[in-house]
Amino acid sequence: MIRIPEPIEDIVVNLLRLANTKLPEDVGWALEAAASWETNETAYSQLGGIMDNVKKAEFLGRPMCQDTGMPVFYVSGRMDASMEEGIRNGVKKATETIPLRPNTVHPLTRHNHGDNLGEGMPVIHYRPSDADHTEITVLPKGAGSENMTRLAMLNPADGTDGIKKFIVSAVLEAGGRPCPPTVVGVGIGGTSDRCTEMAKEALLRSADHVNKNDDERELEEELFTILNSSGLGPMGLGGDTTVLRVHIKTAYCHTASLPVAVNLNCWASRRATVRIYKDGTADYHQR
Repeated sequence: MIRIPEPIEDIVVNLLRLANTKLPEDVGWALEAAASWETNETAYSQLGGIMDNVKKAEFLGRPMCQDTGMPVFYVSGRMDASMEEGIRNGVKKATETIPLRPNTVHPLTRHNHGDNLGEGMPVIHYRPSDADHTEITVLPKGAGSENMTRLAMLNPADGTDGIKKFIVSAVLEAGGRPCPPTVVGVGIGGTSDRCTEMAKEALLRSADHVNKNDDERELEEELFTILNSSGLGPMGLGGDTTVLRVHIKTAYCHTASLPVAVNLNCWASRRATVRIYKDGTADYHQR
């Protein structure tokens, strides 16, 4: 049994504070690299404003965006009713203390609990693991980027060209609404639900992640070039930087299907992880 060093709710508060106030270093590096190659004056100014905002958020310990998102959790290792209750309590406490904007509402009545909870919230994905530690990752998703999620059930005959056309169209039609430059998560294959899950899971990869599958890596690189040549630019105001990265996850699918999903993250590509070891120590990181 893993000894938890402090209540799960406090660990979740720490995790949400880290994710919302400090941008992962790899995303910061990607933004700085984008600024170094940006030739459009307006775009360069936008990137500068973004990086200044990131520095102020970390220094002041305040959320880097007014939309603190909907927290999506990924848990591997030990998971029971007390863990789920601890995560819920942590979200409620974090909403009050960080503070986080209360974003969750009933889809029909639009009733807001005021604590980022409610039926089905927060979203928690459990990944079975035989590891000797428990790992919790949070991915706060703002509505601007989440609303641009797209799923297509393509005809297998559409092939790679059809996949590229759909992804490029999804990103460019989103325009400035997801606050580009974005990180593009792509799911290809599986079933419709698994495909959309993979697109979001792809956003958990670091900016320096190298896809080990040659075909997928080549497609990521090609899409990165096409999208950054589109001229959409930061905030949709024009420029050389429309996306920071493209990450693809795949799964085998039915021979008669070709599901493709796109899930975007805004420039504030927030995520944070805590690993809780058997001796009770907790290691927080954003790798």
